[in-house]
Amino acid sequence: MDPQLLCCEGDRPVIRRAYRDSNLLNDRVLHALLRAEDKYLPAANYFKCVQREIVPYMRRIVATWMLEVCEEQKCEEEVFPLAMNYMDRFLSVEPTKKSHLQLLGAACMFLASKLKETIPLTAEKLCIYTDNSITPTQLLQSELLVLNKLKWDLASVTPLDFIDHFLSQLAVRRENRPILRKHAQTFVALCATDVKFIASPPSMVAAGSMVAAVEGLQMRMVGNAMMTQKLTEQLAQTIRSDPDCLRACQEQIELLLETSLRQAQQPQHSVTMETKNISEEQDLSTTPTDVRDINI
Repeated sequence: MDPQLLCCEGDRPVIRRAYRDSNLLNDRVLHALLRAEDKYLPAANYFKCVQREIVPYMRRIVATWMLEVCEEQKCEEEVFPLAMNYMDRFLSVEPTKKSHLQLLGAACMFLASKLKETIPLTAEKLCIYTDNSITPTQLLQSELLVLNKLKWDLASVTPLDFIDHFLSQLAVRRENRPILRKHAQTFVALCATDVKFIASPPSMVAAGSMVAAVEGLQMRMVGNAMMTQKLTEQLAQTIRSDPDCLRACQEQIELLLETSLRQAQQPQHSVTMETKNISEEQDLSTTPTDVRDINI
């Protein structure tokens, strides 16, 4: 037996991925996503109507921590926005103590990774990321509670489900698609950390992220002088929305990016310590991944 076959370097071995199936990018699938997305939207006003202790800045701190865990563990891109959807839907129906918010975030990551990862995050590893402030037993109990409150319906529609559909409609050189997708995914992750986008339809967030990515990268469309305005109108028609609403969403995303970049240049705090001391108000937000202006 070849000894190399027994080698396994690192905590998370490299997983071979199948090619993206272009057959899943047809209009029938897109229309099914558009019909289903409203079913998985959390309540926009749950901070006022449901929660008594939890306020928006606490969600932002825990969301930033969850994003850091997902990035450090090299999770699939879908894990973080899916986990945030679970958390917001749970908070929409169940009053939660602020001392339990990090436990809830860990449970939502646990579930999302089981749904999207070939090798899911382990309970033990997630507990370590909380500085062992929770135990595996507590995490498993919280997982069952989340499943119960979400009625075991975990197949949520997220903005990432729309990115490849929108990308397939753009006249972009094949070699430019990966970086455009990466920047759109970055905007989606950024939106998931901000309470302003809690009740925004995933298709709207995805379309706004795509327009912001195209404009930010200053991409030239092959054989077509498509401008941002035309792209906005095209995607607005696809998601059955008003172009002005999509443009407002794009501007809000770009403003969020500017704020995050500005805050990222300030002295950083330990997010793990902030989640443990979440009762003290902090204004913490960081940029999830590298965002650059690139001329292509």
